[in-house]
Amino acid sequence: MLIFGLISNFIQAQTVNWQSLKDNEKHIFSANIGAEYGIIYGVGYGYKFDSKLFPVIANVEFSIPSGDKLLDDFKSKIGGNVRWIKLGKFQFSTKAQGIFRRFGNENVRLSNFGLDMSGVIGYYEKRWFVGAEVGFDKAIVTHFKHTDKYREIFPDVKDGWYEPATGGNFYYAIQGGYTFKNQEIYLKLGSIVSEDFKTKPTLPYLLQIGYNYKL
Repeated sequence: MLIFGLISNFIQAQTVNWQSLKDNEKHIFSANIGAEYGIIYGVGYGYKFDSKLFPVIANVEFSIPSGDKLLDDFKSKIGGNVRWIKLGKFQFSTKAQGIFRRFGNENVRLSNFGLDMSGVIGYYEKRWFVGAEVGFDKAIVTHFKHTDKYREIFPDVKDGWYEPATGGNFYYAIQGGYTFKNQEIYLKLGSIVSEDFKTKPTLPYLLQIGYNYKL
């Protein structure tokens, strides 16, 4: 259960309207709020490189769940988003991001390195877009730091890095957005299931509302 809590996605991957991106818009600032195992707040920054054939957006993202202790739990990502195919208004893109996240409770604090990969196929107009996304979030290696309270019950427990990979989640979502001037708002709705395609979290759904500002 602790591992399953750790690998929760804190869904926050930057969503953009590829059709509305202008050549002179290099910087994309984003903010979002969502529901997934609780209320999640996120911010991000993306930089668009000049590429006519395969546009690339390098990005960094940071998110935290709501709670009494700010930054007690968090998730950070760094990676890139590439648009590979454009057939008329239909476009296909993929994302790959490295992850570092932390999750803790009264028994243990978990620090984890992982990988998040996803693909999006959608219909993009200048003013609006809709699409479908499929992704996989994998926890690769995790560090366990147990609390004194836990050691009172299990004094022989050992801290340290644990391998192999501790688990992963698939997520599926539909997304849509509206673009005005150099800004965008978007909505994402989806579902989460563990990599065995059998286990689901207590709240197996995700919701995100986001905002982009492009310069």
